[in-house]
Amino acid sequence: MWRATIFTLFPEMFPGPLGLSLAGDALVRGVWSLEAQDIRAHGLGRHRAVDDTPAGGGAGMVLRADVLAASLDAGLTPEDKRPRLLMSPRGKPLTQARVRELSQGDGIVLICGRFEGVDERVIEARGLEEVSIGDYVLSGGELAAMVTIDAIVRLLPGVMGKEASGAEESFEGGLLEYPHYTRPREFEGRAIPDILLSGDHAKIAAWRKAEALKLTKTRRPDLLRDVKTEVAPKKG
Repeated sequence: MWRATIFTLFPEMFPGPLGLSLAGDALVRGVWSLEAQDIRAHGLGRHRAVDDTPAGGGAGMVLRADVLAASLDAGLTPEDKRPRLLMSPRGKPLTQARVRELSQGDGIVLICGRFEGVDERVIEARGLEEVSIGDYVLSGGELAAMVTIDAIVRLLPGVMGKEASGAEESFEGGLLEYPHYTRPREFEGRAIPDILLSGDHAKIAAWRKAEALKLTKTRRPDLLRDVKTEVAPKKG
């Protein structure tokens, strides 16, 4: 069973959307498991304080190293070798390749930051890997953790209906996904491209590759640096 353990100040937010649709069905069937640990359970004093003012001054508060370390140490064993991911806007961008890699392991540990950030010392001391889901800032890491888990869980064996579904999506081959069409054959004067109705699978595959390349060039040219742009096999 693939296991996700989440350290958060708001455990009641889980499973949230992860309890619905594909992920929720897989959770019920035991394909994966979810455990939410309350960081505040290790807070200090009568009010369970978890944060303090930033050293050197500045706005906001910082999640304390001792509090988060105590929570991690209580909730994880030394033998637990799952990656420990701290959801952070300054982290390394989460990619489809990394998602697929994480889906092939035993699971992940996700730490949801809050406030202005997390004391750098606990990041270093507990070997946390900072991961970002995009170049923007959220109120906390919980939604980012949900996005990360959803992206991984859908790739677990037995979650999606067809194994090929995960292999022909955006980013899997370094390109954005090609356009999709279905019935009706014509909609408001717009018809399904004839080639998709031709039954010629080789031509359809070449058309989809060309359309994916065109979309990627237009919308995400940064993805093309390491992608082979050949859309049809060379004649030998």
